[in-house]
Amino acid sequence: MNLFDNQKNEIIFFGRNEYPTFYKNKSNEIKNPIQFKFENENENENENEKENENENEKQIKQILSGKLSIVFLFKNGKAIEYLRNSNSNQKPQKIEMKKIQKVSVGWQNEAILTSEGNVLVKGESISFDYPNQFINISSLIEDPNDRTIQDIVSGYSSIYLLTSNHNVYGIGSNEYGQLGFDSDSLYQKTEKPILMMKNVSKIFSGNSSKCVFLLNSNQELFGCGYNQYDQIGLGKSFIGAKIKKLTKIPNIPKGKIIDIKCGAAYSIMLIEDENENENPKRKLYSCGEYRFNGLGKNLYTDEFTEIKSPLFENDNILDFSVTYNHTLILTEKGKLIGFGSNCFGELGIGNTEDQKNPIQIELPKLRFNEDISNYHIYCGYHRSFLYYSPSFSNLEEDLIKLFGRKEFCNISFKTENGEIIKAHKLILKYRLKDQNENQIEKLKEIISKKSIKESNQIFEMIYSNRIINPKLYSEIKEIINSNEKIEETMKRIYLNENENNFIIERKEKQYKFPKLILIMRSELYRGMFLSVTEDTSNKVTDYSELSNKSFQIFEYWIYSNQIKKGIQITQEIIDEIKIGIDYFQLNQTNPNLFDLLIRKFKKQQRKALFSILFI
Repeated sequence: MNLFDNQKNEIIFFGRNEYPTFYKNKSNEIKNPIQFKFENENENENENEKENENENEKQIKQILSGKLSIVFLFKNGKAIEYLRNSNSNQKPQKIEMKKIQKVSVGWQNEAILTSEGNVLVKGESISFDYPNQFINISSLIEDPNDRTIQDIVSGYSSIYLLTSNHNVYGIGSNEYGQLGFDSDSLYQKTEKPILMMKNVSKIFSGNSSKCVFLLNSNQELFGCGYNQYDQIGLGKSFIGAKIKKLTKIPNIPKGKIIDIKCGAAYSIMLIEDENENENPKRKLYSCGEYRFNGLGKNLYTDEFTEIKSPLFENDNILDFSVTYNHTLILTEKGKLIGFGSNCFGELGIGNTEDQKNPIQIELPKLRFNEDISNYHIYCGYHRSFLYYSPSFSNLEEDLIKLFGRKEFCNISFKTENGEIIKAHKLILKYRLKDQNENQIEKLKEIISKKSIKESNQIFEMIYSNRIINPKLYSEIKEIINSNEKIEETMKRIYLNENENNFIIERKEKQYKFPKLILIMRSELYRGMFLSVTEDTSNKVTDYSELSNKSFQIFEYWIYSNQIKKGIQITQEIIDEIKIGIDYFQLNQTNPNLFDLLIRKFKKQQRKALFSILFI
C-alpha cells in the first residue's frame, strides 16, 4: 500500500535508519522529520481479497519499535513487522495472526493481544530456545477464570498482563525485581505468568524500562524494579539499584494520573488537574537521570518534579512518548517538543546534539493539522514516529458495528456501481438538518454518484461528526448538522420511545433502556447484543444489589454521563456502585462512573470540612 493512497494516513519519521535500511535511499541518520512510505502489507494476499477489503480499515492504529523490530498495526486487526537483520533487500513481513487488538513491543520482545483476550508473546526473555516463536501465555495463568486479558504492557525484558478481573501478572526476567518478588538467582526468569497485584486499574512501563508502576482502584501508585537512578520516584529514603517488592510511591503530584512512561534511567508522569473544568490542565512530572529527564538540572531527581518550559506553558499536553534516552511531547496547539539523547537525530532538530531542556521540532506541514488530537507519537530505539490515527469513541465504534445489523438498519442507499449501504434512519433523522425525507433524498442522490469507498467515508463523517475527507465533506455539509456533537444527538435518540427495547427488572419494578445506550456503556451488554448470535432476551431480572439511591445514580449516569446534582455521595454508595460497575463491566467507559463518584465525594468532603472550620 502506498501510504498516501489512503487519505487518512500520515507518518512522520526521523532518527536511526536501519532494518537494514528502513527508509530507502536515505542515510543511517535522518536528522529532520520526513514523510514516510512503506510497502504493501498485503502483498502476498490474493487479488480478490485485496479488492474486497475496505480501504478505510487499512488505517494505522499503532506504530511500535524496540531494538529488534518495528511493528505497524492496522485498524483491521492485521499487522506487519520489520526485523533487524543483514538482508539489504528486506521487506516488512506479515504477522500471521488474526484479530489483533493491541501490540506491545519491548527492548527484545513483542506481545500481541487478540480481540478474544488472548496474549501471544515472543522474545529471549520468554523463551531462550525459541525467541522468534509466539507463545500463548494467557493460557498459562493458573486460574482458568482469570485468563481473559484486557491490556498488555512490555518492559525491557518483561511483559505485564492486566486481566478482566483487574489482576496483574508478569512474565519474563526478574533480574532487577521488575516482577515484584525477591530472587536469589541473578537472572531468574518465570516460565509462566505470576500474579503481581490485585485490584489494578492501569499498568505503566516502557520499551526500555526495567521497572514497572501499577495503579490500583483507589488511585494509589506502586512501583518496583531497577532504581539506580531514582527512576521509580520513591524519594531519598529508598536507596539501591533494585526495588524487589512493589512499594507505594509517596508524594505523588496532585491530580489524576493519566499515564506514566519509562525510559532506561528516568520516568515521566502525565497528571490531569482535579478541578472539574471542561478542558483540565495537564502537566508533566519527571524523576531520574538529569541528562535525559527534561528538568535541565545536573542531579538525579528522586521524586516526581514538574517539567516546566515556555514551549507548553500556555498549551496543553495531548500525547507523549518515552524510550531509552529521549522523549517527545505533542501539544494541543500542534507543537512537537523533544528532549534527551539525540545521537542519531532522534529529536529531529537537524543535528546530533543532546538536549537537556525541551526543544521544539520543526515539522513538515501536517495533512490533518485541523485534527491534531488524532495524531500520536512513539519513541523507539533511537528513532521517532508521529502518525495520524483517528480514534473513535466507544459509541462511534459500536454504531458502525450496529449499522451492519439488520435490526438497526432500516434504510438503504445505492452507490454508483449498485452496491447497497444500509443505514440507521433514526440517526439520520437527527444528523440531517431537516427532519424530513427531503434531506434523505438529497443524500441518496449524492451517494448514487459515489464509489463504495467514498460512500463509506461520507457515512463515517455523518455518524462520527468528524471531517474525514474534506472534499467529500464540502458536498454534504449543506445537509448535515455539522456543528452538533454526536453525543447530543444520541441522547435524543436514546429518549425515543421506539428505541426503549430492553428491560432491567428489579424489586418488581421495570426500567426501560435502549439497547444502543447499554451497548455504549456496558461491556456486558456490548458482548450480549453485538455477538454473532443475536440475543432474543429482553430483560435482566431482579438485580437488587443496588439500593434505590444507587440505582438512581446509575440510571442518571447511563443517560447523561454525569452525576445528578444534589445527590449526596457516601462511602456506602461508592461501595454499592463499585459492585454495579464490576457486574455491568463499565470500567472502560469514558468518563468513568467510579472516577466521577470519587471526584464528587472528595469535593463534598472538602465543602463539609470548610463549613465546619468556619461555623
